[in-house]
Amino acid sequence: MGLKVKQAVKQGAKLIVVDPRVTEVAELARQSGGIHLQIRPGSNIPLLNAMLHVILEEGLFDEDFVNERTENLTAVRKHVEEYPPERVADSTGVDPAIIREAARLYASAERSLILYGLGVAEHKGGTQGVMALANLVLATGNVGKPHSGINPLRGQNNVQGACDMGTLPYTFPGYQPTDDENVLQKFARAWKVKSLPVTDGLLEPQMYDQALEGNFKALYVVGYDPAQTQSNIHYVHKALQSMDFVVVQDMFMTETAKLAHVVLPSACFYEKDGTFTSGERRVRRIRKCVEPPGKAKADWEIVCSIAKAMGYDMSYSHPKQIMDEIADLTPQYAGISYERLEQGWQIWPCPSKDHPGTPLLHTESFPIGKGHFVRVQYILPEEDADKNYPLVLITGRTLEHYNNGSMTRRSSGFDKIAPEEMVEINPVDAENFGLVDKGMALVESRRGKVKARVKVTERSRPGSIFMTFHYESTLTNFLTSHGMDVKTLTPEYKVCAVRVSPARENNG
Repeated sequence: MGLKVKQAVKQGAKLIVVDPRVTEVAELARQSGGIHLQIRPGSNIPLLNAMLHVILEEGLFDEDFVNERTENLTAVRKHVEEYPPERVADSTGVDPAIIREAARLYASAERSLILYGLGVAEHKGGTQGVMALANLVLATGNVGKPHSGINPLRGQNNVQGACDMGTLPYTFPGYQPTDDENVLQKFARAWKVKSLPVTDGLLEPQMYDQALEGNFKALYVVGYDPAQTQSNIHYVHKALQSMDFVVVQDMFMTETAKLAHVVLPSACFYEKDGTFTSGERRVRRIRKCVEPPGKAKADWEIVCSIAKAMGYDMSYSHPKQIMDEIADLTPQYAGISYERLEQGWQIWPCPSKDHPGTPLLHTESFPIGKGHFVRVQYILPEEDADKNYPLVLITGRTLEHYNNGSMTRRSSGFDKIAPEEMVEINPVDAENFGLVDKGMALVESRRGKVKARVKVTERSRPGSIFMTFHYESTLTNFLTSHGMDVKTLTPEYKVCAVRVSPARENNG
């Protein structure tokens, strides 16, 4: 997606970047006549409310769209009157004139597209931040037409497909509700069972809470490493160790696998057939290239074997049969089959075999009818810098490595470029805390401490540092906050109060 953004800028698109750090795309915005809003970590909501304030105050909204397709603007207009750019300057750290310029640029373009990543979602007010972005889309009518809208960039490949298949704890595949009797009967018949649960399952943080209370006994982890990548991992490790039975199904011996009772070796995507569904709902075939090594098997084969061992005859000879079942049970996928995918990708909703797919949603209406403006309240981070912990830690990823590093750290080329964890710190802060470039730093929060090498750089905003969680030798998430989004319970990875001091080399 970053490459597409760069290409668009080269073709004349104007780029607005909201980020505490001077990332590569932020630098691109600065150099190409766009705007970089270098906010204080955790201040997304007041900034976005201020942009909506400007759009409404200056009459930059799409009046026809708002009148025909939205509701509740009057209440939201009154709410954002409390968020003029001049009033949020202190909380956001952004010049009011630049906020106004960004609002005008976004609202005045013929088409504007919002791309947002985990820097919006991974806050205590993450859901509210997404709602604030949606308000901007509704106000400007940037939805239901090409090259516009709002696109959440997924943190991992096929997150969209996993959610589509019912891995959320409160839906069946295709987001079909668990309290609909017709849905329950349909799945019960297909799966040859008398009944299915009607109560919601637990979100991941709730599992750990319940484990420590003695109520959650077993966990089956597939392609995921919470012992390294979850927030506040002291708590997670304690929860995992309290369970009676932990199963990990993965390609490599991850930190979570080390804590498991059983490890099931799974094939990577080159070693199995299947599909990926992208963030734009594009379903694409993945074809097996080589046989999996050793005893590794495709995930679906492992799951079927376990189901049989537990007394349920789950039998498929090929993923094609699984896709056929998906099409039978999931309305959005009803027209998708391996036969069609062999001819090219399909985009859901694709409700029938002769349907071409739906690349563009919401052209005439929304699923709920009219789009609803929301009064977005500013939810403060769980913690902020103070005299004892005077800096804010932001966690994220580097270009070279991916997630917990279990795959990319095995690439000698990538590992040569980025062999160890770095603490990115502004030169002003480095001098204040006695840190030198390429030296070692001790980073401490209220939950733990780690050592890492220092990278003195202007990329970091004064008052904040940046670290990744790619390295098992430096488990950054010992530091991160126990704060969570108030609705989704997504951890607050992006704001954590820390202090830094010089440290010796790891071997000294």
